[in-house]
Amino acid sequence: MPQQQWGPPPPPQPPAPWGPGVPGAATGAPQTPDWAALADDTANRGRRRKLLFLGGGVLAAGAVAAIVVTAVAASGGDGGKKAAGPTAPPSPEPSFSQVAPPPPPNPDEFIASADKDKATLSTKTLFPHSRPVLDKRKYKRVDTATTTDCASATQGGLGSVLTDNGCRKVLRATYVRDGVAVTVGVAVFDTKAAADKAKEQSTGNITSLSDDDTPAFCRSTACRLTANAEGRYAYFTVAGYTNGKAVGEDDKAALTAGRDVAGYTFRRIRLRADQQAKASVASPSATPGKQKQA
Repeated sequence: MPQQQWGPPPPPQPPAPWGPGVPGAATGAPQTPDWAALADDTANRGRRRKLLFLGGGVLAAGAVAAIVVTAVAASGGDGGKKAAGPTAPPSPEPSFSQVAPPPPPNPDEFIASADKDKATLSTKTLFPHSRPVLDKRKYKRVDTATTTDCASATQGGLGSVLTDNGCRKVLRATYVRDGVAVTVGVAVFDTKAAADKAKEQSTGNITSLSDDDTPAFCRSTACRLTANAEGRYAYFTVAGYTNGKAVGEDDKAALTAGRDVAGYTFRRIRLRADQQAKASVASPSATPGKQKQA
C-alpha cells in the first residue's frame, strides 16, 4: 500500500475572472480586466435605456392622441357640433290665390253723384271746427246756415246760375280773423257735371252771413270772391272787412282769408269722399253714417 505523504497544501489558484470563453481562461493564466471595454459597455446600456424611455414616451403620447381622436370621433367629429337628430318633415309651402284682389274704390266716385254720396251732410259735418287753424292762422267760426232755396243765399246773378243747374241746397259758414270776415257757401247738386257747370257760369257772389257780434260785411262794397267745384259740390267765398272798408285789388289780408277758408272747404269735401270709400271696403253692404239724402 503506498504510503501517504503529508505536507503543506498547494497554493490556491485564483478563479478565472470572466468564466468560460474569456481569453486566457483555458490556459489558466491570470488576465487584467479591460476597463475601457467595460466603460463602453456601460455607456451603451445607458443609451439603450434612454432610447427605451423615449420610445415609451412617444408610444404613450401616441396612445393619448389616439384616445383624443377616438373621443372626438365618438362625439361627432364635426368641430364640437352635436349630431343632427331626426329630420323634421318640411313645412307645407303657403298657397296664394291666383285671383287678383279687386282694385280699391276711387274716392271721387263717392262724391260724383247723389246716388253714391249717402253720408250725412249738414253744417255740423261739413264745418265741424269752431276755431280752425288754417295754414298757421287761427280763425273763429261765428255762424252757420242751411237753405234749400239756393237763390236766397246769393247776390247778383249767382242765384239763377245755381237754380238753373239743379241746386238742391246751400250750406254756409262764416269765419273771422283780425277784422276780416269770410263766408263760404257750398251748393249741392245731383251730379259732378252740374256742379262744374255752375262754377263755370258763376257770376255775382254768395251772400255774407253774420251773427249778432259780427257786423254785416260785403253787402254794398267791393270784396274778394272765389269760385270752385269738387265732385257734386260747387263752393264760393266772399271775403271783406267787418268795418265796411272796401277791398282793393292789391289787398292781401282779404285775399289770404278767402284762400284759407276755400282750402279748408276743399279738404272737408275730400275727407268726405275718402271716408265713404274706406267704409265701403270695410263693409261693402253698409252705408257709411246715417243715410240721409243730401
